[in-house]
Order: sequence, then C-alpha cells, then structure tokens
Amino acid sequence: MLFVGDDWAEDHHDIEVVDDDGRVLARRRLPEGLEGVTRLHALVAEQMPDGWVDLEPGEAAGLVKVGIETDRGSWVAALVAAGYEVFAINPMSVARYRERHSTSGAKSDAADAHLLGMSAWTGPITDRRPVTPTRVRRSS
Repeated sequence: MLFVGDDWAEDHHDIEVVDDDGRVLARRRLPEGLEGVTRLHALVAEQMPDGWVDLEPGEAAGLVKVGIETDRGSWVAALVAAGYEVFAINPMSVARYRERHSTSGAKSDAADAHLLGMSAWTGPITDRRPVTPTRVRRSS
C-alpha cells in the first residue's frame, strides 16, 4: 500500500507519500486544482511498488490511502473518483497529535502532511471511516 498525507491549504497541498514500512518516499507542494491533482496522480504512479504493475487500475488505486483534513471540495472528489481510499481527519485531532509528538508544537504544512500520512498508515488520529462518493461534501 501507499499512504498519502495531504495538508490542504487554500491554494496548495503539501503531500507526503509513505510506504508499508512507514518510509517516506516523496514530499511535494502541489497547486490547488486540476494541475495539482494531475501531478498527485503522477507522483503516486512514480512511487507504485513493482508488484502493482499487473493490477487493474481500480485495484491499484484502492491500495492508496489518503489522510486529509477535509471531506469537501473538488480535490477530495477527484481523489475518491480515482479510487483512492480517503480519510477526512479532523484538523483539531491533527493539532492535538502534533502537540503530543512535537517538541515545539509549531504548525508546519510539511510536518502536518507527515502526520496525516502516518495517520492513514497507522490510524492513530482517525476513526478510519473513508470518505465515499456520497460522503464528499460540496464546498460552500
């Protein structure tokens, strides 16, 4: 599996991709919108384990778990439509987790992407209930 932490901001996403062993494979800052989603899909494809080459695209996509601090908007809808398993994690949970596991407790987009990716990997700050197409909320 691949685990993706996505720290969402108004105009960009800080992304971290982690493997089954919790090893960080990639970190990127991607723009919001179609260009960013396209680059995220390319990043996931670059990090795919060799064993996935014979899988059907939908089966491979289902092995990608994404932790993100929202359950709304076109970005989340695109992740769900791609077949990724998306977990909306409460931002307050991320903040509390950061306070417990960081000496400074300071907010950092890259560090939060790491926490979100590790949460998708281990599930410590989420109830692990994935966002489904019917649960994607429209932006207001």
